Amino acid sequence: MAETERKLGEFGFAGDDHVVPFEVAALDARGRAVQLGPILDGILERHDYPEPVARLLAEAMALTVLLGTSLKFDGKFILQTRSEGPVDMLVADFTTPGSLRAYARFDEERLEAAVAAGQASPADLLGAGVLALTIDQGAHMQRYQGIVQLDGSSLEEAARTYFRQSEQIPTEVRLAVARQMVRDDGGSRWHWRAGGLLAQFLPDAPERLRLPDLHGGDGDNGDAPDPTDDAWAEVQALVGTVEPDELLDPTVGSERLLYRLFHEHGVRVFEGVGVADRCSCSREKIRSILDGFTAEEIAESTEDEEISVSCEFCSKQYSFDPAEFAGTD
Repeated sequence: MAETERKLGEFGFAGDDHVVPFEVAALDARGRAVQLGPILDGILERHDYPEPVARLLAEAMALTVLLGTSLKFDGKFILQTRSEGPVDMLVADFTTPGSLRAYARFDEERLEAAVAAGQASPADLLGAGVLALTIDQGAHMQRYQGIVQLDGSSLEEAARTYFRQSEQIPTEVRLAVARQMVRDDGGSRWHWRAGGLLAQFLPDAPERLRLPDLHGGDGDNGDAPDPTDDAWAEVQALVGTVEPDELLDPTVGSERLLYRLFHEHGVRVFEGVGVADRCSCSREKIRSILDGFTAEEIAESTEDEEISVSCEFCSKQYSFDPAEFAGTD
């Protein structure tokens, strides 16, 4: 075996674009960690997003792979925002076993104005709206969707709210994104990186899942005792110590980070999931959509005697002859 070949559990085994599931049995905690690198460059540079938009979409992709890799069946996990800010839509979907695609929609003038005014935080760019998390098990199964309000909160905060309200599972999420100058054989160039950590409290006894009540507004002094289980309080405290640089640094890596956090309690990692930049669009899928167009819609879609369709995710171009479609009345 080559000296550079690593085994499961060793530092650096997973590397970039690979989700690492873990368990801390002593604290009844499980979760996943990820560092994304080349996959971000491929998706973000394809669209040439402005840096604030790219940063926000990279965060959405990190969250999507953390949540999507929990699926135990063939299906798709979709994260989508619809909001009133300069970035009015983010979409990222993960298709099992390991395909990721994503895109963002934004208003260029509003974005420039927000950046000039110093209002380019994720919360500012999104504005008020909703975050929808959808699990799609295929054509013959009902979709499951959870919706969380975006009211100045980050994606990280919205994910915590989703698990508390919809899943009722104590959950901690940490996300980090950076654009770094990296030296390679061709000189130096910018590369995107994102990191994420998700930890959940999953004890056998359901009564241990209790959390403090949400703040009740005016008149709520928060005098009630905190019912949080000691094991989960310990997990929260440890996860709270994670610095953004630790989530992003390739020399730390997911396994080393998990060891730093939980080695006193014993942490076990499992075979993970590699994530690839892979779109699910196809000529056949687009043709099936065009088959449902009316004759008028076919005529309106025709330019220079052809119908040209561009995939919003991967930017691949498809051309069709309008004569292929009869159209419906």
